[in-house]
Amino acid sequence: MSSDRSLDRTPALGLVSVGAISVQFGAALATKLFHRVGPSGAVALRLVIAAVVLAGLAMIRDPRRSFAGIRSRDTHIAVLFGLALAAMNLSFYEAIDRIPLGVAVTIEFSGPLALALVGSRRLTDAAWAILAGAGVALLASGAGKGLDPAGLGLAGVAGAGWIAYILLSKETGRRFDALPGLTIAMLAAAIVVLPAGIASGGARLFDPGVLALGSLVAVLSSVVPYSLELVALRQVTSRAFGVMLSLDPAVATAAGLAILGQHLTDREWVALALVVAANFGNSVAGSPGVVTTTP
Repeated sequence: MSSDRSLDRTPALGLVSVGAISVQFGAALATKLFHRVGPSGAVALRLVIAAVVLAGLAMIRDPRRSFAGIRSRDTHIAVLFGLALAAMNLSFYEAIDRIPLGVAVTIEFSGPLALALVGSRRLTDAAWAILAGAGVALLASGAGKGLDPAGLGLAGVAGAGWIAYILLSKETGRRFDALPGLTIAMLAAAIVVLPAGIASGGARLFDPGVLALGSLVAVLSSVVPYSLELVALRQVTSRAFGVMLSLDPAVATAAGLAILGQHLTDREWVALALVVAANFGNSVAGSPGVVTTTP
């Protein structure tokens, strides 16, 4: 509990920023698994290893109390959170197998963008959301111009999963300490994805090199960012959190360039600039939505 309280004193934007860097560079590394075990195999490795790591951390921190006193109705929320994680991650990995990472994340951001727009009560908030939406629409219009339509569609599905992730992550964080709640969710996600992962990767999932890279991806893409975001959602509203996540397209583009050598077209750079400008404008304008945390 003390570690959760320490993170609670860290500004939400800082937690989300660190999480964005971690998850996007983890996603870039995950693509290196695709030729060995496929996207679904990579997702299964990531979720299963992350679930084991989180369960171990929870037991080490407090072996007697980590999962004691959990109510069944709270467990249902964590399981639903896990199902959202499974859907979001599987569709996203299938997307980045077809289109550049930065493009996929910018399209995926349509989910948090929609949440920010629906939850907005100020005209300026709507204006920033619409600006970011223009960037997403510009990318979507690139289908047939070098961008795989299936990849764009899968990124859109991941965006819908991202909405569910934000809402259920916030509710899970309200009902649980970070580690136990996230562990239950990750176990549920791993169970759902594992059959598809085994069908895709087979015995190659147990190759030492694949396991090593899968472990790194699990820590970077699941353990670190989801833990930080669960705490961040205690401090801000779902709408404000959705706007903060618009940092992800820029970070994803940097990761795709640095690790995968993926270069964007002029159209894609303009779309990305619109999304980043919307986030900057919203930040300068001072987005409402901060909530007080339990001391």
